[in-house]
Amino acid sequence: MIEQFYYALPMATVVIGALVLMLLSNSKITLNRLNFIAVSFLSISLILQFVLYGEKSTTFLFQSIFGERFILDDFASIFDIMFTVGAILTLLINNDYFKSRKYFSGEYFALILFSVFGMMMLVHAHELITAFIALEIASLSIYALVGYHKTNKISSEAMMKYIVLGSMTGAFFILGTALIYGSAGSTSLTQIANYINGNELNNIPMLIIGASFIMVTILFKIGAVPFHSWILDVYHGAPYPVTMFMASTFKIAVFAIALRLYLVDFAPINSFWTELIQVTTILTLIGGSWLAINQTLVKRMLAGSSIVHSGYLLIALSSIGLGSEVAAPAIMFYLIAYFLSAAGSFGILSFIASQSKKQMTFNDFKGFAQRRPYMAIMMSIFMLSLAGFPSTIGFLGKFYIFTSAIESGQILLAGLGILTAFISVYYYFKLIAMMYFYPSEDEQKVFPLNISTILIVMMSLLVIWGGIGTTLIPFIPGADSFIEIAIKSINSLK
Repeated sequence: MIEQFYYALPMATVVIGALVLMLLSNSKITLNRLNFIAVSFLSISLILQFVLYGEKSTTFLFQSIFGERFILDDFASIFDIMFTVGAILTLLINNDYFKSRKYFSGEYFALILFSVFGMMMLVHAHELITAFIALEIASLSIYALVGYHKTNKISSEAMMKYIVLGSMTGAFFILGTALIYGSAGSTSLTQIANYINGNELNNIPMLIIGASFIMVTILFKIGAVPFHSWILDVYHGAPYPVTMFMASTFKIAVFAIALRLYLVDFAPINSFWTELIQVTTILTLIGGSWLAINQTLVKRMLAGSSIVHSGYLLIALSSIGLGSEVAAPAIMFYLIAYFLSAAGSFGILSFIASQSKKQMTFNDFKGFAQRRPYMAIMMSIFMLSLAGFPSTIGFLGKFYIFTSAIESGQILLAGLGILTAFISVYYYFKLIAMMYFYPSEDEQKVFPLNISTILIVMMSLLVIWGGIGTTLIPFIPGADSFIEIAIKSINSLK
């Protein structure tokens, strides 16, 4: 039992931190100190995760009490690390933004930690009701964060839209769970997998329909077309730190549960969804590209492009059902690549917005390279990575995704993915062109050196290192090491 408590410490640390911050939210403690407390709890959890990683075999947490509801494996541990690092970066990079906006208070930090706790529960969930509760804990926290600027009508409207649509798709998840229970007689993923393996595909229509409802919820959460209508407005209305957190960390959590279901528990019925996912992927790639091209606000352009990146990930997800061995590790690697690039670009927007009260348009970046040359270089690196330019981690991410598509025989999807990658060059390079090829109307500003800019610089270096580091110095971990860790994590599921 003591060993089980030891394994539960990373999750427990996060939720204890959330409760402490909630109690301190009405005190006179400054935002800097509250931010420090939040980062401290997350850092303790992160250290524990590194200590525990690889030291335990696949087991269940407090099995005598909860049964097989919470699973402990390397797959979940890797995602725990991603969630925690994502939250730490969100809090530290946006420190200047917090201080520039008077509406932030202690509840913000508590909500971030509650959301991380929900994501950690979700990736450890081995039972559908538990997964639903975990998803709702994370989602409810995100809903509140989106509308955190209560006096801003755009923010409040975005929150209401997200709550209504999110609650409706949450109902799809619980309805799917009910149908699966009615068919298999259990909501345990182990029991469901055993039931599927013991029956022919034609004999379990109710379970397939229920699983399809759950897939609808997943597709909504990642913003796949035609479940994407909330993306632009919600990303636009949310404060910059929340948009950064949603676009990177929360998307990782949704793909984590999708991978667990798709790779193991629903694996025998993957063939039923393959064509549906392929059609959804085509719509997502085309629809996301169209939305991104037509935006004038940089924030909305990045929101539209996030739909396209969901499409790339769906290519690999459909490749899993067609027998690709590289598809699942490719998804995990791409999530890391997208996280670094998206979090870095949103971080720069947040840093700029901390000194301005308006939304940043493409025109606002005219001559940005003259005003802030170092920051323009970093933004260019992130844009190049998102576009999949060679020598960046984004290029390798797309390479693995398209390799999985070709390996599984999805030549059309691979071709469409490459085409949309070329199209993305237009809206990503448009921002670079604005920064470098137009004169500046303002005077040059000094590059500030603080925790936010240091972290952004580190992330930009990681983006480059992920693309070329392995070939430069073989004995230092690079992209190959990420893939090896991903493969090891995937193998822990079996």
